[in-house]
Amino acid sequence: FAALDSVVFGCCELKPKSKRSKRFLESRAPKLTEDVKTAMIMKGGNTSQTITQALKDLVSDHSNITRPFEDSTSLEFFSKKTDCSLFLFGSHNKKRPNNLIFGRLFDFHVLDMIELGIEKFVSLSDIKTSKCPEGTKPMLVFAGEAFDIDNEHKRLKSLLTDFFRGPTVSAVRLAGLEHVLHFTALDGKIFLRSYRSLLKKSGCRTPRIELEEIGPSFDFVLRRTHLASDDLYKLAHRQPKALKAKKKKNISHDAFGTKFGRVHMQKQDLSKLQTRKMKGLRKRKGEVVAEEQDGQTSKVAKVDS
Repeated sequence: FAALDSVVFGCCELKPKSKRSKRFLESRAPKLTEDVKTAMIMKGGNTSQTITQALKDLVSDHSNITRPFEDSTSLEFFSKKTDCSLFLFGSHNKKRPNNLIFGRLFDFHVLDMIELGIEKFVSLSDIKTSKCPEGTKPMLVFAGEAFDIDNEHKRLKSLLTDFFRGPTVSAVRLAGLEHVLHFTALDGKIFLRSYRSLLKKSGCRTPRIELEEIGPSFDFVLRRTHLASDDLYKLAHRQPKALKAKKKKNISHDAFGTKFGRVHMQKQDLSKLQTRKMKGLRKRKGEVVAEEQDGQTSKVAKVDS
């Protein structure tokens, strides 16, 4: 990107007029390894105390009067301005009370949105337990057949994974695996629970694990959805060829990531295979001489015949 002269955003080509604007365009240009996804968390013009507290627990950011399902231009504008690819919008009205909209964008355009209504909410402050340190990478658990069967729940699972997975890391220590986010799909509802894993003594090398609820806790009901077409969804997940791992011959992996290699060898002559020698199978010297003499006599007998 050192020789970058212009960047194309959508259908508009932008040319830098200064070194500062050139650096800005380089930071927004496509990369082989994209930056960590960031999220905009906003509340609408009308909100309830439940939504306000829920957004505070999820780190509330801005207050804006907008309706994402009716007009997403303002969301796309803020996404381009802040370079955010995820958003969470909270609102409240008589028709849809205590409303949360999870969404993500591709190329600064809305890719998909899913609207969830809060039926029951327990705040962080209502659960009096010690919390996980800020920035702890959570373990995500999805339970329920709907996450594997229903198309809307599949997209919701992908969206929630994008939203809560955090930055990509090369290694995690065992003591750092202490935050668990559990999502359950049951009877048309989504239950979100947050736990802290405690490592207890078990009398052996492997510790005994207990889960302690730390909050927040949500009972969601699925409302409106705006899902991208299959072609656009496939395009958004496309990876550059430079990042794709090259397939190596005769090497495979199982479901647990164990590496297996296949070695090709020439056909072996098993008659020349060196086996382990045991004292019990050794022949005595007298027996060896007798066998040699018997072999010689048999050969002489064959010649005479």
